[in-house]
Amino acid sequence: MAHASTKAVRSRRCLARFPTPRTSLRRRERPKVERKVRATAVQHSETSSEFGTTAKKALSINLEPTKYGTLAEIGAGQEVARWFFRVGGAAGTVAKSISAYDMTISDTVYGACDRYVTQERLEAMLEYEYLQCTLPLKNARGENTAFFSFADTVVAKAYGRQNECHGWMGLKYQISPGKPPSRIMLHVRMMDPTAEQQQEALGVLGVNLLYGAFNLWDSPQDLLLGLMDNLSRDSIEIDLIRFDGPAFKDVDDRVMALRLVEYNFTEACLFNSDGEVVIPSEVMRKKNVLVQRGRFRPFTNIHNDMIVGAASQFFCGDVDESDSCVLREDTVVLLEMTTKDMYESGDMLDWTSKNGVNDQEFLKRADALQSLGHTILISNFTRYWEIASFLTRSTKESIVITLGVPAVKELFKEYYYQDMDGGILENFGRLLKFDLKLYVYPTLDERGNLITAEDVKVDPEVQLLYDFLYQRGCIVPITMYDPAVLSSRSASQIVLDSIRNGTEDWERYVPEAVAKQIKKDHLLGYRPPKSKSNGNVSGASSANRASVVPRA
Repeated sequence: MAHASTKAVRSRRCLARFPTPRTSLRRRERPKVERKVRATAVQHSETSSEFGTTAKKALSINLEPTKYGTLAEIGAGQEVARWFFRVGGAAGTVAKSISAYDMTISDTVYGACDRYVTQERLEAMLEYEYLQCTLPLKNARGENTAFFSFADTVVAKAYGRQNECHGWMGLKYQISPGKPPSRIMLHVRMMDPTAEQQQEALGVLGVNLLYGAFNLWDSPQDLLLGLMDNLSRDSIEIDLIRFDGPAFKDVDDRVMALRLVEYNFTEACLFNSDGEVVIPSEVMRKKNVLVQRGRFRPFTNIHNDMIVGAASQFFCGDVDESDSCVLREDTVVLLEMTTKDMYESGDMLDWTSKNGVNDQEFLKRADALQSLGHTILISNFTRYWEIASFLTRSTKESIVITLGVPAVKELFKEYYYQDMDGGILENFGRLLKFDLKLYVYPTLDERGNLITAEDVKVDPEVQLLYDFLYQRGCIVPITMYDPAVLSSRSASQIVLDSIRNGTEDWERYVPEAVAKQIKKDHLLGYRPPKSKSNGNVSGASSANRASVVPRA
């Protein structure tokens, strides 16, 4: 379709829907007419009950003469395309709309695959549709057109059965004519009780994505915030978003994952040791899961020994020649950091912008943890049963959380559960529901005596509850540990004191990979020492210092 006729069709449709004063429609003032039509259309979309924010966004895209592309949707109707046809002027935006529902037809178009609601299927749809749009139209209108392909593949509420409702949505597009394409992909969970409601929510989300990608690409966090316009957290959860291409060369997906949790678009996000954001089912499907919660400021040899000890008792397979634990292939270790801990620690806060956590400080902490080879979990969970509820959506295998004796004592403080109708009993009742086990790492008291899970004393009012959970096997003492790393003091605090005092002794308390990262990124205020340390750690006795020497 020629460019001029496209604009004419679009103008006639918009004028039919949004009448303007007759004086603005004279042909001799056509350039002014188009501007007035656009302004009037937007005004009506704001005030009419039929047109809300979503319609306004869809119409503004339709009235943008440079945007042109395809919409491919599988699994929940064609709700995104419907918005553009509904508001009018779609002929100037939509080159093609397609829905390949049948699996054989879908395989014929996009290639065969084992599973249809996956990132791989979404990428195949985006690539195919982008080529289908650009190859035949490039010569005719490529100089004045920014091409795009939008796609989603989802599984909505099925008739007569309970199923997980989720999907992938994405966009491959040029930010302006002639520019190389970039991509945005996201994974969503749909929470509405009916298929119709899920379809409507998906349509709104798709319009928000297209509008944000076209208009807010240079401000990814504003783009992210706009995704939930006219949507509630009860309808849509976005638990992953990925940016790639030249338009987003400075965007780190780990920061975007953090923002998803901060903005309460999701409960938790994951990224692997390579820094790639992943959905929980990709990481944990049919896997045993071992979780360690902490601020990791920094990750110390005690943290490592807690993981090794818990894994040795429950998750480990054969023992290698050095008598160390060998994690089975069906096991995944998650290091969890909560936004609550990030805020309370203070050192990661961004005081100069609207962001809660400073991007660079967060990335430095993440790099240090990734160097250990584990998957990182960023969450807003405050209670342990919330973790279990989240994890059991992705795996039916065993779930273990490892923690120290001080953390166990805190867990049994009744005032933490005053907002729950059943108080502390409700909290642990939910824990038992998910068959979650707490593996407790021993510690030393101020006199150097060993305290294990069997010896823990909590407030008298809840001691019987603790004893019951221990006898039931919900609380398990870690018996395989390295006595050399035990200490009555916090190993993290020892490291911080050593770094602040300019000594090098802190290196003995952290894994080698973490020490390298601290030096490389100058974490925790690290500065290269001006002179050799005399071997003393501020605030630590020689006995304590000897007791925390890491394994050889």
